[in-house]
Parts: sequence; structure tokens; C-alpha cells
Amino acid sequence: MGKNQKKYYAVIRGSKPGIYDTWYGDDGAEIQVKGFSNPIYKGFKSFGEAQKWMNSFEGNSEAVYKRTALKYLSQATYSAIENSGANVIIYTDGGSLGNPGPGGFAAVIIKGKKISEISGGYRLTTNNRMELMACVSALESIKPQSSVILYSDSRYVVDAIAKGWAKRWQENSWMRNKTEPAKNSDLWQRLLDLCDQSSVDFKWIKGHANIPGNERCDQLARQTAMSNELPADEIFEQNM
Repeated sequence: MGKNQKKYYAVIRGSKPGIYDTWYGDDGAEIQVKGFSNPIYKGFKSFGEAQKWMNSFEGNSEAVYKRTALKYLSQATYSAIENSGANVIIYTDGGSLGNPGPGGFAAVIIKGKKISEISGGYRLTTNNRMELMACVSALESIKPQSSVILYSDSRYVVDAIAKGWAKRWQENSWMRNKTEPAKNSDLWQRLLDLCDQSSVDFKWIKGHANIPGNERCDQLARQTAMSNELPADEIFEQNM
């Protein structure tokens, strides 16, 4: 496959390491490696493949992501920003290794050209609790009265907020119906309180679809879930 058939170029060693979406021109990968001593670079069909390859080189992952993430936010994201007037963009993800099992959560917060990351985890928890914790942690990190677009690949989270289910559970003393309690009410309460403090528009995105913010969150959450000596998710363990 020739260079013109590849969409993304990952430069590990070059004038400006990063991921580029063109080979030629002032903004392309060629100029970063041409004439550079012992350059390291490779072409890929997708951003996700390029990012994974760069992540395999120790020490590059976070720096490269922050240097390239803004460039590869989708046009749809920019349109959403323009149409809504949002000043904060958040990507979240979470999961557990086993359900229940060790779990991790992560968020990428984008404010203008500033990108920050949050991650954490617990020794025994569930996928849904980690998806919720990712949202809670991200919203706790921003100033109240913010205008936010929050992207999550969790239907559990997005539908419960967007369709009013979580609010109804809260109004019904955290009961889904007359006999079934709503799970994770501790985290839902925190999330609803945070949503009352800012304008938060929850949007569902497909996971593992080469969306840079989501891919980065997935990576951070998995890394955390595999960490040693994770703390206890005390409320979950007490209710088991």
C-alpha cells in the first residue's frame, strides 16, 4: 500500500512527533522526517491504529495525544460546539475486568486549547459504576455554571439522563418501580447534583470507533483497572 493510500502517519522520531493526516505539505508528515537523522514513522489507515502504535513506544502516549487530539476532533464535534455555545468538551469511558471485577474510569476534558485527563479505579466494581464515575469525576473537575458537551459510549448513562429515567428514580426515592430499587443510586445522585450546577448535554458515541477522545479514555481506564493496590469501592462492596 503506497503512502497516498494511507490516511494517518505516526511520527515517533522526527522534527515534531505526532500523528498527521497527510503526507505532503507544510502540515504533513514528510517534512517532519525528511532530513531527520534516523527517523521513526509509519502510515496507518485509521487514527486509532496510529495511536496504538505510538503508545507502544514508552513515554510517547500522553504527550502525543495532547499534541494531536484537538486536530482530530471530528467536524461534528466542532459543529456541536458552535451550535450550542459549549465551552467545555468532555469524553468519558469506564469499565471493569469482570463484572464485578477490578475497574477503571477516565475522562478527557477539553477547554479551548487546554486538554486535561482524569483517571481512577477500584479493586472491585462494575462496568456501569465506572461509566458513571468517569462522568462524575469529569464534572467535579470543572467550574460550576459551565456549558458542557459530554460524550460517552454508555447507553446506560446517556439514556438515563437524556430520557429522564435517572431523575424519575430520584423522585421515586431511588426505585425503578414499586419493587425494584435503582442500582448505583449513590453515583446517580452525585451526577444529577453536578448536572444541576452546569448545563450538560450528554451525547452517545460508538465505542472503539477511532474517536480520539474516546480511545484515550478507554486506554487510561484499562491501564488503571490493571493497576495494583486499587482502593475499595466502599459503597458497592458494602451492598454486595
